[in-house]
Amino acid sequence: MNFTIPKLPLAHGIDVALDWLTLHIAFITKAFSHIISILIDGLVHGLLWLPPWLLIIIVALLAWRAAGWRVAVFSLLGLLLLWDLRLWSATVETFTLVLISTAIAVAIGLPLGIFAALSTRASKVVMPILDFMQTMPAFVYLIPAIPFFGLGAVSASVATVIFATPPTIRLTALGIRQVPGDLIEAADAFGSTRRQKLFKVQLPMAVPTIMAGINQTIMLSLSMVVIAAMIGAGGLGGVVWQAIQRLEPGKGFEAGIAIVILAMILDRVTQRIGRNPSAKAAK
Repeated sequence: MNFTIPKLPLAHGIDVALDWLTLHIAFITKAFSHIISILIDGLVHGLLWLPPWLLIIIVALLAWRAAGWRVAVFSLLGLLLLWDLRLWSATVETFTLVLISTAIAVAIGLPLGIFAALSTRASKVVMPILDFMQTMPAFVYLIPAIPFFGLGAVSASVATVIFATPPTIRLTALGIRQVPGDLIEAADAFGSTRRQKLFKVQLPMAVPTIMAGINQTIMLSLSMVVIAAMIGAGGLGGVVWQAIQRLEPGKGFEAGIAIVILAMILDRVTQRIGRNPSAKAAK
């Protein structure tokens, strides 16, 4: 005798919930989508308005100031190569999406990380949610973004923020918790308030760890922006997606190399920024 266990209607429940949310909070998502769309378009047009050679020089100078001459030379040569490969516009679009998505992710992740570090109860609630967010396949985040924000760069940005926020939260909390106890005791002995301890002791000491989290958020943002080309995000991911659809491996490899160069520039700069405070403290 065969027994059939009824299937839990999880998929149906999720569909119903998404339909209800789409119907009742559409005015909020449309307003948010409008704001983010203006921000993305304005930044892209502003960066493309500058001559590529001038923007490349500016980036190289910023890289030299933040990370040293080796990173500056690599940034200069790498971006010149992307300009020569006729990928400049796509590179600017991808960089803009990464920049905006990372900024939003950090703005959300830093306060939550601080809250999780200072509150054991908050940590017990936040950490399982982060486990869920980090283990969920990246493609799944594209599904709910479409009904709320439609196809295009805004949906890509929202999905990227959700996917890339966990490292900032985790490493912010970790950095604050790893501050030596004797420093906390010394601050208490001098009568520091909780706010003073946070902003004058814990956060400054945690900067290298926090920057490591931001670095990982940037890398995840870049990887997700490429995946989000499937829903019309454009940029270098769009070039890769077109190459796959048209069976143009050479064009796909060119875009892939461009993504690697952009990722290496962002990675090296943020790594050095994270090391500088600790180096200054050591001196």
